Amino acid sequence: MNIQTRATLLFSILTSLVILLFSVFIYFFTNHYAFEDFYKRLETRVNLASAIHLNINATAEPHEIKMLRQAYLEKLPEEREYLLEVPEVNPLAKLRKAGIPVAFLAEVIQDKTGRYRTQHTFFAGSLQESKGKRYLVIVSAKNPYGLEEVAHLSRILLLGFLFSVVLVFFLGKRFTRHTFKPVRDIIKNVQGITAENLNQRLEVGTNKDELAELTQTFNDMLTRLETAFETQNNFVSNASHELRTPLTIIKGEAELALSKPGLLPEHQKAVEKILDESDKLKDILTSLLGIAQSGFDGKKQNWELVRIDELLWLVKETADQLYPENNIQIDFSQLPQDESHLQVSGNVNLLKLAVSNIVLNACKYSHNQAVRVQIATENGQLTISVQDKGIGIPEEELPYIFVPFFRASNTTDFEGHGVGLPLSLNIIRLHKGSIGILTQEGSGTEIRVHLPLADTF
Repeated sequence: MNIQTRATLLFSILTSLVILLFSVFIYFFTNHYAFEDFYKRLETRVNLASAIHLNINATAEPHEIKMLRQAYLEKLPEEREYLLEVPEVNPLAKLRKAGIPVAFLAEVIQDKTGRYRTQHTFFAGSLQESKGKRYLVIVSAKNPYGLEEVAHLSRILLLGFLFSVVLVFFLGKRFTRHTFKPVRDIIKNVQGITAENLNQRLEVGTNKDELAELTQTFNDMLTRLETAFETQNNFVSNASHELRTPLTIIKGEAELALSKPGLLPEHQKAVEKILDESDKLKDILTSLLGIAQSGFDGKKQNWELVRIDELLWLVKETADQLYPENNIQIDFSQLPQDESHLQVSGNVNLLKLAVSNIVLNACKYSHNQAVRVQIATENGQLTISVQDKGIGIPEEELPYIFVPFFRASNTTDFEGHGVGLPLSLNIIRLHKGSIGILTQEGSGTEIRVHLPLADTF
């Protein structure tokens, strides 16, 4: 989930919570006001009933109060009056026969006033004393209009809340899309910058905000990268000529010296040593330049469709020339039926060099024992497996095998410079692939090269 979507959801959730809290506040406030008003109307009738029937708190004659009530107070729906004498002994057991909720009766007797609601019926009552006796004066009525208004309000608030959530989500999505547009522009522009156009820069806006600061930071980073790449490019371009020329002269002079008769044995041995070391230096230089060039700019020079099964035969031919006694076994049992699943997009020479390094290492470090090479495809990825029965790699040294010039501690009896695997890794990464290793010291090693198929590259 990208930041824009998370921001939209967060904005929608927070806004919806505010709307929900506001709707709940309106509902409970309206609910309380509607019922409070109805209870007060009932309590007014309780007071009038007390004045009429018990002559309590009356400033006029009972019949006059009754006439005033009939003239100015409308009849409530299903309004009923109760005048109940409270017995001295076990009053609740005797009063419950009146059909009034016992909980309400207990509240009025204890607190002298009370309110109660059961479904649509509302009760209000008070405890009065008259002529040495206690009476419960209770008025009940139904409030269908108030309940209907509250129910109608709850439906309106619910629908309004749902509509608001949808509206807030789309408004939030539009708002965040507008807000994150500069970020998307930065991503698009950065993705368009490669090693070929490192001189390109992002446009810094006039606003002095974090996005402008981020853009300027990218531009500063691009400047440093451009400088570093130009330096490396100059080195790669000049190193081949500047280093190979004196090395070739040294080797030529050594060969010339060996061709002349009359050299003392110790002199001949020294010149042979120089010639041998110059060959090693040439191999190291070639490998270093290969690493630098393969990991430099990622240019797809001579990029084409490469069939890996055909590539393996080319690797086998190379191995036959260098290690005639090799025992390389190419296993095609897992080949896919669709030939297009054997094709990758890349440079055939670079891929051949990468796979050859791995296969030749397997032959060398296994003393030319059987080396099994297999191809398989799965989930849009092609895998080349190279499995040997050689000396393996110590587990604690595995993290360093792709470091240039690193050689495992158990390879002292084998010639090498420790640049083959790093070069292979650079080439495979250049082709958007990866390398995995399974190994056990003394039992052998399996290296798996994973490459994306041409149609998924």
